[in-house]
Amino acid sequence: MQIWAGLGNPGPQYAMHRHNVGFMAVDLIADMHGFGAVKKQFLGWTQEGRIGNDKVLLLKPATFMNESGRAIGEALRFYKLGPDALTVFHDELDLAPFKVKVKRGGGTAGHNGLRSTDQHLGPEFRRVRLGIGHPGHKDRVTGYVLGNYAKAEMDDLADMLGAIGAEAPWLAAGDDVRFMNDVALRLG
Repeated sequence: MQIWAGLGNPGPQYAMHRHNVGFMAVDLIADMHGFGAVKKQFLGWTQEGRIGNDKVLLLKPATFMNESGRAIGEALRFYKLGPDALTVFHDELDLAPFKVKVKRGGGTAGHNGLRSTDQHLGPEFRRVRLGIGHPGHKDRVTGYVLGNYAKAEMDDLADMLGAIGAEAPWLAAGDDVRFMNDVALRLG
């Protein structure tokens, strides 16, 4: 069993924020791979399914970004899993828009959702970093990440999410390099 957590803030007013791209990614994976109905559990919403031969629980914490680790920690403890079974999908300021990179461990780069997860579980979990780019000045970061994607970005956003969903079997199989390469090829 793997747990794939998408980071975001609950509520329709946040749905298209750059900060919610983690929620968008797990929603698309659920749709593309025929996951089961949404359940309310672990301080969030879950869906169970299979990607290839791997059983995956998708989790969207309902705790707001800065408490994401509480929900993720509850799910891991319930299934008696360690951080090696966890993949977190999150927005990444330090990556060009619509670029996708995977890494295991590392710092939080000021991301409150990662900081919370790190506090509850330690840093050794896999991260799928979804590039949103940087607004140019640190004073503009909050408004930028809590702002909606622009209409002009919608095709690129859909392409990135579609590529993630299509290549998710490589992620489930643990082949992070193949996943990144194939996503990049699709986004060409």
